[in-house]
Amino acid sequence: MLTGKQKRFLRSEAHHLKPIFQVGKTGVNDNMVKQIGEALEKRELIKVSILQNSPEEKNTAAEKLGLEAGAEIVQIIGNNIVLYKASQENKQIHLP
Repeated sequence: MLTGKQKRFLRSEAHHLKPIFQVGKTGVNDNMVKQIGEALEKRELIKVSILQNSPEEKNTAAEKLGLEAGAEIVQIIGNNIVLYKASQENKQIHLP
């Protein structure tokens, strides 16, 4: 689990990121979870946007992605979710 201080740090790091995944009318599926897992391994911190036509509510989608990709939900703001997962091979972000 992340501490409040670590979440604040990650929120500031994520501020300038653009969403690289979109959850649309198919909702959260296995293929998306797999791709998000790979992206997290490369980048550690990503944004995912929830489109208006998504059948899942943003909190539900965030929980699913967090659980299935093994990531921490840093923030849900507007229709964007910020996810963090420490990389095994490619550590770039050093938490306070």
